[in-house]
Amino acid sequence: MAHNDIPWLRWGIYFAGLFVMSFGIVLTIKADVGCAPWDVLHIGLQRQFGLTIGAWSIIVGMGVLAASALLVKQRPRLGAFLNMVTVGMLIDGWMMIPQLKTPEQPLEQYALLMAGIIVSGYGMGLYISAGVGAGPRDSLMLALTELTRWKVAYIRIGMEALVLLVGWLLGGPVSFGTLLFCVTIGSVAGLALPQCQKMTGRLLGTTIVRVQGLSR
Repeated sequence: MAHNDIPWLRWGIYFAGLFVMSFGIVLTIKADVGCAPWDVLHIGLQRQFGLTIGAWSIIVGMGVLAASALLVKQRPRLGAFLNMVTVGMLIDGWMMIPQLKTPEQPLEQYALLMAGIIVSGYGMGLYISAGVGAGPRDSLMLALTELTRWKVAYIRIGMEALVLLVGWLLGGPVSFGTLLFCVTIGSVAGLALPQCQKMTGRLLGTTIVRVQGLSR
């Protein structure tokens, strides 16, 4: 009985993480002082070809997921596909909330950006702690790392730099906030992940004990 219930809680934690992370992404976009490289690309594509930021997040994610699947000759994990679709839809949902506006003062804009980075980092930590699969971009990073044997850090920097360049050429918002995001997100996620893993472990462990107790 416990084994049937735990996966549902695990997936609940996963989607809660995506919910939080997508909110953080939208906060960084609404700050309007530069955002994450991938969002620079999505916004650049929106400005050039229409559609929504969330729609482009899904479209780009599909391409990235297909590329990583071809590179490693493996089917994408369900978690990666759900990550791509869910985050794209949630971004569009958050973007439509009228109360989420760009602040007028630069100090408030950077405060909103930092809030978005922190929220994104904890959302990332939460969904990763569920252990049901990386997102499409992380899947590609891992595939390239496996093929080239280069360090993850080098692959990640190369991917982010290329995406940022393409996004900038398409008219995406590159500013000091973009640099700030790139410099801080790793540290925030590194701090958030162990905390989220600890919490997730406790939740799943508590569920095992509780359900086993009931089954007796």
